[in-house]
Amino acid sequence: MYLTSFRFNTARTGARRLLASPQALHAAVMSSYPDILPGDDGPRVLWRVDRNARAEVLLYVVGPDEPDLTHLVEQAGWPAKEGGWRTHDYAPFLSRLAKGDVWAFRLTANPVHSIRRRDGEPTKLTPHITPRHQARWLLQRQEAAGFRVLERPGEDDHAPEEDGHDLLVHGRRDLRFGKGGAGRAAGAKPVSLVTVTYDGHLEVTDPDALRRTLTMGLGRARAYGCGLMTLAPAGKR
Repeated sequence: MYLTSFRFNTARTGARRLLASPQALHAAVMSSYPDILPGDDGPRVLWRVDRNARAEVLLYVVGPDEPDLTHLVEQAGWPAKEGGWRTHDYAPFLSRLAKGDVWAFRLTANPVHSIRRRDGEPTKLTPHITPRHQARWLLQRQEAAGFRVLERPGEDDHAPEEDGHDLLVHGRRDLRFGKGGAGRAAGAKPVSLVTVTYDGHLEVTDPDALRRTLTMGLGRARAYGCGLMTLAPAGKR
């Protein structure tokens, strides 16, 4: 597995076009892997956009091979800059994960739940809207995902569970876009997503499960920039 980072040149029209459309950016990311054909059931490719500032917008990609982002550099980067992206072998880092390790983490996800509005109706996936429910969505998945979000010291023992954790939920985006492709059915409904970003600190509880989370993703809408969790030394983002 490989972890790749790429910085957008947000002054370029191509960058703004890609950042405005998760569908277009998904296609651009997948085009970086010539050996992965559409419809393949092979290893998953995960990606995430971090909008740290107006001029600092980063793309992170985790995939089975080293990607070729030449087309992204030409459309949305700095063609005159040597390199244009950075790729690191992810396997050594993943192999060193150990129970009890503490890391800072970031995750962009699509927190949803199934509801039934009336008796007898099928359930429907509905996004969580409030930060409290979005935080609870992650906390409900942490054990299976191989980690534990750390608690904040000195919190009120009677506070709601999601309020006592070292967890910031921010950057909500309400996305609505067409699902492209030559085979798209006429009149097909657009895709609607609510995404949020989680920042916090975690403790590794199950290294194997966390390795799966880091390489396979967490939650839905992984094709559209959700599900990729990354780690950094504690205290850093």
